[in-house]
Amino acid sequence: MDLLVGVSTGVTGPLLSKLSMLLDQEYGKLKGVHKHIKSLRDELTIMNATLQMIANSEELNPQMKDWRDKVRELAYDMEDCIDEFITFVDHEHDGLMASKGFFHKLKKVKARYKIASQIKELKTCAVEVSKRQMRYNIVQSTPSSSTSSIDPRLPALYEEVDRLVDIDGPKKHIIECLTKFTEGSSTQLKVVSIVGCGGLGKTTLAKQVYQTIKSQSSCSTFVSVSRNPNMKKILRNIAEGVGIIGYTTDDDIEQVIDKFRKHLQCKRYLVVIDDVWDTEAWKVIRLALFDNRSGSRIVVTTRNASVASNCSSDGGYVYHMEPLCFADSKRLFCKRAFGLEELCYPRLKEVLYGILKKCGGLPLAITTVSSLLVDQRTKDEWERVLTAIGSTLANNPDVGNMTKILSFSYFDLPHHLRTCFSYLSVFPEDCEIEKKHLINRWIAEGFVHEENGQSAYEAGERYFNDLINRSLIQPVDIKYGQARVCRVHDILLDFITCKAAEENFITSVDSVDHGPVSDYKVRRLCVDNRNIQENILLRGLILSHVRSLTIFGNFLQIPLSTFTALRVLDLEYCQMLQDHHLAYIEKLFHLKYLKVNSNLITELPQKIGELRYLETLDISRTGIAELPPNIVRLQRLARLYVCHRTIFPDGIIGQMQSLEELDKFGVFSYKHEKPLKEFGQLTKLRSLTIRCDLHWSTDSEGSQADDLDSCMESLISSCTVRNLRILKLYNSPLSCPMSLDSWCYAAPTTNRLQKFHITFCRFQIG
Repeated sequence: MDLLVGVSTGVTGPLLSKLSMLLDQEYGKLKGVHKHIKSLRDELTIMNATLQMIANSEELNPQMKDWRDKVRELAYDMEDCIDEFITFVDHEHDGLMASKGFFHKLKKVKARYKIASQIKELKTCAVEVSKRQMRYNIVQSTPSSSTSSIDPRLPALYEEVDRLVDIDGPKKHIIECLTKFTEGSSTQLKVVSIVGCGGLGKTTLAKQVYQTIKSQSSCSTFVSVSRNPNMKKILRNIAEGVGIIGYTTDDDIEQVIDKFRKHLQCKRYLVVIDDVWDTEAWKVIRLALFDNRSGSRIVVTTRNASVASNCSSDGGYVYHMEPLCFADSKRLFCKRAFGLEELCYPRLKEVLYGILKKCGGLPLAITTVSSLLVDQRTKDEWERVLTAIGSTLANNPDVGNMTKILSFSYFDLPHHLRTCFSYLSVFPEDCEIEKKHLINRWIAEGFVHEENGQSAYEAGERYFNDLINRSLIQPVDIKYGQARVCRVHDILLDFITCKAAEENFITSVDSVDHGPVSDYKVRRLCVDNRNIQENILLRGLILSHVRSLTIFGNFLQIPLSTFTALRVLDLEYCQMLQDHHLAYIEKLFHLKYLKVNSNLITELPQKIGELRYLETLDISRTGIAELPPNIVRLQRLARLYVCHRTIFPDGIIGQMQSLEELDKFGVFSYKHEKPLKEFGQLTKLRSLTIRCDLHWSTDSEGSQADDLDSCMESLISSCTVRNLRILKLYNSPLSCPMSLDSWCYAAPTTNRLQKFHITFCRFQIG
């Protein structure tokens, strides 16, 4: 389902598109269905307009929240029904129900009647929800969003952090950047950007830098921007700080900027612009704070790395703020909790370390959580806080400052990014999440689509990088400017986990809490069995509508056929997975993503070809030696990940016409020239990884090597791949040399190849 969580607009918006598609195509022409689908679309259009109005409200009154939740659940049920309907019709057209007998016809009539009745029932529910909206007068009772103002309690907390956090090292570094001159740069304007996630201490650092060097300038000011800025007001605040007089509230932005240019023409100014959220606000400020060739300086703080780069693009500097080390974190925590810099109670040592790990070096998080434990000495109370840090930050009014910081980052996200970010709550604490793995799941869930000429994966990669730039996820294993893996800070993970549970986006069940966690049907289920010997029993949970299942640890005691609505099945982290665990997987008609990870999995189920909607199949870390011939029936399969030793039956590569990515195809015999040629038939193929394990042993194989070279030439010249990787595990003197010259001549100017990665290959040149 194309869903945007956090704001329920995305539950209905994409569903409206699907309903319109049904009306336009032959699906909606079936008797008894068309008028109900049209009525559903009309009701949802009205609901969606209201949801758009409340989308960014951080606080909703109970009536509004109840209405929003009912619309969300109704939309889920609608899509489940519609997908079942589409699957039924598709199977009819494919001849999967080709029998002409009386019992088949009776079964078909019953199925159609059942689906038509479900759609009619959903239409009735939609009408009732719309009436509820009118009864509650929901639109008029919508509170204004609180996102444009700062909690008045924040300054006091920042001052406390100022007193407790020692940032002499970073302060000295920033000051050196501001005051250090290179040849000819002494009069040039310099912009230093401080970037890092919320609560890291950027404002504290900028304030201390400002207080230290402001006397070196003829005029100076410190101004906060924040989210949804009023630019006229911000420019007036800067103007007051640098001593501009004579402006009126009627002056427009252009007039105020003109007065800046006249006043600052020969002055050396120092201006700190705190909490810049986007480049548009910076562009306006930069017009006013021009380079007057007087050695002026600007300091910017932001959570967004892209904004920081933009601000400091012209000879400036970007300083990446790092979390506190463990020793400093401990000192700050104890100072706030006990008034001393050391832990006075050894019995609390272990739980203190657990809390500090959760806080992850964020000064504001440390100060906020330690404030809850002032004058608390019992171990039980400290353990209670450790266990409930996530829900405490999300719901406890006593920690409103930290909640505000987290909410600012969360609600500043565009709706599509908010969905993708919330989805990370599927993964447990300290999990390193592979980028490719995550983006493919986003695609399967319907969060990412082709847009503006980009493939769905390329769009997902842009979303991934945007979350990094916003300091919401931490990049890991960076190569060639791209992160292969990411992590989520524990505090942020706890926050989005609570949000995801609150909005019935993801249901997480583990050894601590394995009872019913929602009054609603479970839509996405994450089960963590890692820390217990026996399997978790999913008592009281409605599983027939689960669309995403992720298992950590032991497999479930219930068969996969229970999850009839499943779109995503991720068993990468499942232990001791065996062939019988995949029994009846062909019953999961809606499945789009399947990943398994176990050497004990030795074969794919014989009926794997019945998963007609499967788009991603990852069996790269299994013991599967050969793909079954009926894999060609997976006509929507776009991404296939296999071990290089996995054998492809003859002739099947050319039939996989939807394939966009294949990783890896093993070449360990000179007889592989035929399948290599088949890649030229795949017009959608964009990324291909080939693993060569060939050895140069006798002269008799020379002609075969020439044939292989010819195949590689053909692959490069005719294939549509943009990313080609040719790998070997080791560099052996016996490995077959390849002719790079012939490959280069083979590539025409129209070739789409953008990345060519070769590891441990020998070449003949000339």
